[in-house]
Amino acid sequence: MLELRLSCENCDKALPNDCDYPMICTYECTFCKNCVDSILKNVCPSCGGGFEKRPTRPKGQLGKNPARKDKVLKPVTDNPYLSQNINIDPRER
Repeated sequence: MLELRLSCENCDKALPNDCDYPMICTYECTFCKNCVDSILKNVCPSCGGGFEKRPTRPKGQLGKNPARKDKVLKPVTDNPYLSQNINIDPRER
């Protein structure tokens, strides 16, 4: 089951289930679209992969499979994967 994190791991912006700007990597690291585009340049600082729009969980399923309550906050001060992956398509990294 996909873990729904409710805030950006970098800037702590709220990312509720029904908003259009959460982005996730293959390991479910979660960032807002602004951080992905302007700071991370579509390179995950944890795995080096790219990001995709996080799907929205149907409201009827939130009771059975709720969003994660605690925050994951790891502001990005350095992205070790950025320089080696910025110009490479995520599927080719």
